Amino acid sequence: MGIAELKSALPRELLASVVVFLVALPLCMGIAIASGMPPAKGLITGIIGGLVVGWIAGSPLQVSGPAAGLAVLVFEVVREHGMAMLGPILLLAGLLQLLAGRFKLGCWFRVTAPAVVYGMLAGIGVLIVLSQAHVMFDSGPQPSGLHNLIGFPSTVMQAIGPGTGMQAGMLGLGTMLIMWSWEKFRPQSLRFVPGALLGVGIATGISLFLALQVKRVEVPDNLADAIDWLRPADLMNLADPAILIAAVVVAFIASAETLLSASAVDRMHSGERSDFDKELSAQGVGNMLCGLLGALPMTGVIVRSSANVQAGAKTRYSTILHGTWLLAFVLLLSSVLQSIPVASLAGVLVYTGLKLVDLKAFRGLGRYGRMPMFTYAATAVAIIFTDLLTGVLVGFGMTLVKLAFKASRLKINVVKLEGEEDYELRLVGAATFLKVPALTKALGTIAQGSTLHVPLGNLSYIDHSCLELLEEWGRSNAAHGTRLVIEPRGLKRRLEGRIHTTTGIGSAAS
Repeated sequence: MGIAELKSALPRELLASVVVFLVALPLCMGIAIASGMPPAKGLITGIIGGLVVGWIAGSPLQVSGPAAGLAVLVFEVVREHGMAMLGPILLLAGLLQLLAGRFKLGCWFRVTAPAVVYGMLAGIGVLIVLSQAHVMFDSGPQPSGLHNLIGFPSTVMQAIGPGTGMQAGMLGLGTMLIMWSWEKFRPQSLRFVPGALLGVGIATGISLFLALQVKRVEVPDNLADAIDWLRPADLMNLADPAILIAAVVVAFIASAETLLSASAVDRMHSGERSDFDKELSAQGVGNMLCGLLGALPMTGVIVRSSANVQAGAKTRYSTILHGTWLLAFVLLLSSVLQSIPVASLAGVLVYTGLKLVDLKAFRGLGRYGRMPMFTYAATAVAIIFTDLLTGVLVGFGMTLVKLAFKASRLKINVVKLEGEEDYELRLVGAATFLKVPALTKALGTIAQGSTLHVPLGNLSYIDHSCLELLEEWGRSNAAHGTRLVIEPRGLKRRLEGRIHTTTGIGSAAS
């Protein structure tokens, strides 16, 4: 971009960057709290996402930062392994992303079935709601979704009693109500004002005016105090299989969410398209930096990215500038952040979690049959009642079951040709070893001394077990005058193995 073009674009990019900054500020802190981490950790990730990843991203209009989709996983990692282990995990996860991008594997992360991705996000959304509902009443979240669900009535009863729990709960609910109302009734002239910022701002003002003694955000006066540099000794823990698995899961989920978001952003504008491999590498660099600084993991985030596009951004400068505003705000106005009620940020996260349960996407999957809907539901339920990795594996398992079912579908019909002692074995679908019994039964109905034609034009695939069955049947019945004619019809490339022409069997030309 030339100097003249940059000057003309700068006002538009400045406005878009401010809008994204206003959206990102409460979400960075709220997601950190939902992850069981200090709010400053989320701000550091947001700053890296803007200033570093923004420069090198393959999706120029996508905004990176801490994402709700990883909050549940980070919470589990911190609870099981401690906050210090998050650094090595992110360093390895980022390295895996960087290598995946360098080896042009970005397209493979997009192969993940949409039903699994949407189900994963829905399950994560429910877990965020269940955990942050406790935080919204100034209480602590439980270690699992089931415990959070069972323990919620107790949290509400405690809030009704003496203390500030009910005051905090009202601030959280008020924040959610403001966000919902602003989304529904926002004036067109004020569309750039994010509902989350408005809700948190009003809740903070009310809490200060009434001098409510609720829990407030803890942010250090000096951002450097929030940095926990990776210690070389911690790298030795990467030999632990549990740590390795956590790193792979973080890399996979972060990559899938990033590229899903990048695809959605591309559909929102007509400008430069995303380079998925470059974007994956950029995310890897960002997550490695987050690991070195002890921050949260990052992904491309659709909420911030859509706000960026809707605000009129055309270049990557809006993303970079939003990181600058985050850094400046934390350095110069940390006292403002320290006055924000934690319950209000929890309200933002509860609202965000509810939005992750995308029922519209669930209904849309119905266009492709019931199985994608079952996969969505099974993935979400498994995540809620077990853990994130188990839920994703359940989703993949159901996808593989569907593929196996599709691959094993084969229609078999034996038709006697009129006026001749000939039969035709009509096969439609995929002829695999799973259909050998059915194929054997069909061949048993062919009268001896006749000719059997087997056209393969309607087969998508045939493996060697079915071919050998046909050829063996032809050989064993040749002595009785039976003749087998296999008609590939130009599909030889789809066959596994070769069709042999043997005396008494025969093979028609393509």
